[in-house]
Amino acid sequence: MTNAILGTKLDMVQKFDKAGWRMPVSQVMAGPCKVAKIKTLGKDGYNAIQFGFGEKKVKPKKGAKSKTAPKFLREFRVDKLPRLKIGDEIKVGQVFKVGDKVKVTGQSKGKGFTGVMKRWGFKGGPRTHGQSDRQRAPGSIGQGTTPGRVYKGKKMPGRAGGQKVTISGLTVTEVDDKNNLLEIKGLLPGPKNGFLIIRKQNA
Repeated sequence: MTNAILGTKLDMVQKFDKAGWRMPVSQVMAGPCKVAKIKTLGKDGYNAIQFGFGEKKVKPKKGAKSKTAPKFLREFRVDKLPRLKIGDEIKVGQVFKVGDKVKVTGQSKGKGFTGVMKRWGFKGGPRTHGQSDRQRAPGSIGQGTTPGRVYKGKKMPGRAGGQKVTISGLTVTEVDDKNNLLEIKGLLPGPKNGFLIIRKQNA
């Protein structure tokens, strides 16, 4: 069986462990995923399974009925192909169990154009001694004649967030196979209803 599943972030709640400690828990709608394609070493050069998750309407050709297609498609390479065929459904209970260590990949929230203090955590300029407009400024960005330019990769203002983020070392606290729900201890990247890829830690 595969070591990963697709899902969407639902909400965050708080729960208590056996010792009475409060912990943050993220709820995920995980699967069911359908096998959309199977790639083999002989035909494609590597073994992989392509999963489809969710549904979206596809614009039909003239005169044809409206169709649906998977909203999200992701491919996972495997060393050995499991006994699956196109159209098979993978549920969360087949992949994970309580106590599994997982890593979750998603797209972080976009923050728009931000300054260096919010984007990089800069301290800012002095708040006194006649400085009227340096409180949130980056300060010097390079030398003078040598090198006479700003180095590539310099931490500057710009668009923050909206990037691919993977968080590892998370723990599965509950698996609800009937309702396709997965609860994971900790924070997950992205907004509510954001797309996530959940994989076992060693996958």
